[in-house]
Amino acid sequence: MDPQPPGGVTTVIEFRAGTLEEAADALLIGVGAEREWDESGRWLAARMGGWLAGYLDGADFTGKEGEVLSVPGAGLVPQGTVVLVGLGAAPDAEVVRKAAGLAGRALTRAESVATTLGGRIAGGEAAAALGFLLGQYSFQKHRTQPKPAKTNSLRFVGAGAAGLAGAEKARVIAAAVAKARDLVNEPSMNKPPEYLAGVAREIGERTGVRVKVYEMDDLAAGGFGGILGVNAGATEPARLVEMWYEPPGAKAFFAMVGKGIVFDSGGLSLKPADGMETMKTDMSGAAAVFGAMEAIATLQLPVKVLALTPLTENMPGGSALRPGDVLKARNGKTIEVLNTDAEGRLVLADGLSLAAEAKPDLIVDLATLTGACMIALGEEIAGLFGTGDAPDKVRRAAEAAGERVWQMPLPADYRKKIDSDVADMKNTGPRYGGAINAALLLKEFVGDVPWAHLDIAGPARAPETAHYLAKGGTGFGVRTLVALAEALGGGA
Repeated sequence: MDPQPPGGVTTVIEFRAGTLEEAADALLIGVGAEREWDESGRWLAARMGGWLAGYLDGADFTGKEGEVLSVPGAGLVPQGTVVLVGLGAAPDAEVVRKAAGLAGRALTRAESVATTLGGRIAGGEAAAALGFLLGQYSFQKHRTQPKPAKTNSLRFVGAGAAGLAGAEKARVIAAAVAKARDLVNEPSMNKPPEYLAGVAREIGERTGVRVKVYEMDDLAAGGFGGILGVNAGATEPARLVEMWYEPPGAKAFFAMVGKGIVFDSGGLSLKPADGMETMKTDMSGAAAVFGAMEAIATLQLPVKVLALTPLTENMPGGSALRPGDVLKARNGKTIEVLNTDAEGRLVLADGLSLAAEAKPDLIVDLATLTGACMIALGEEIAGLFGTGDAPDKVRRAAEAAGERVWQMPLPADYRKKIDSDVADMKNTGPRYGGAINAALLLKEFVGDVPWAHLDIAGPARAPETAHYLAKGGTGFGVRTLVALAEALGGGA
């Protein structure tokens, strides 16, 4: 099955420098707390006169973070509409991204947009470009009357060459996030494992990334018992995708592993009907890895990367894995399966084992793994676990990228909670501490390689549209992985 065009594609937007006096469909200006204007705001106020202050008073617009207001140009400025976004008292890159995302959603019908957001902070053009592009994302592939965004020009008022270069880099990252969102939002019936393997091949053809796909015979010969066990009840055969980016002079080597359960019914431990409604998103970890690999290769970052995505459905067919069955993972360790709905850790056991064999400097895995992590941290923050200095490196990368993570404990004495009577471990532990129990199982498969685990069950899917997030798949993790690669390669 050939990869289809991504569902979130909008008109390609040209980035260039611009001026306030240049005609455009819209002008986007950031406003600080208590209506603190920058130079462009003062220009606007002078052109519009006292009428503007009254308009803002009537709309109760003060410039606090998250506010957005459209003001008619009324022939007083060269732009048809002025969109004001609140930045609050101390805007940083994430505040600018969110403000640009709000504006991007408000301006989907505007073909040309000028903005002064880039001048608000150092690196502002990159933050504004990323937020604006992600804000204009929408998944409309299956609508009979799609309405993609019309914006084709974004002009950064006063931007220099460095600012525009930052915006172009942000474009690459935004495209990678959009790819991940598209893959997550696509119905499961359209993205069996072989389809996703085709997506990886297509990335390889365009970027030069080397791609190997393990098919069923390869998985059996390679001892990938976790993947095969989860796949046993499914009609669509499993795949394991291995991708290599190996630039000359690489300064570091890291591996990333993404959980790729294309649909999770729970297997014989069947989920209730409402628990399956969003299970097309259970391959969000794999989607993030695909997107990040494409961005890293496109940006030509000087770091060697191995990406692994175990791909399968988890279905309750007649040959499905049963509670009480024992699987042997790639590294030879055995797992007693007591709950077939705790399947992500089974396929990750194989993926992590294979990653550890390559002896990278660190391993990062991403998985929509546990509801327990969502109970602990909510829907917007990923749980971060790990060993050595890997969690700290990932935490700093996530902070730089604007993705929220929180490091969780990984106490050695909790390991006994997943002891099995018949195997090396069991795939579930007590109800309490479920995210820790899952992470402790994964730790059994990384050997002595520093490792970080991101439980993205919450932030991988947005329950509602907000700032630069559209309801549905978020592409969470792409930005963190790219920032990690950049840091390991000696970048900012």
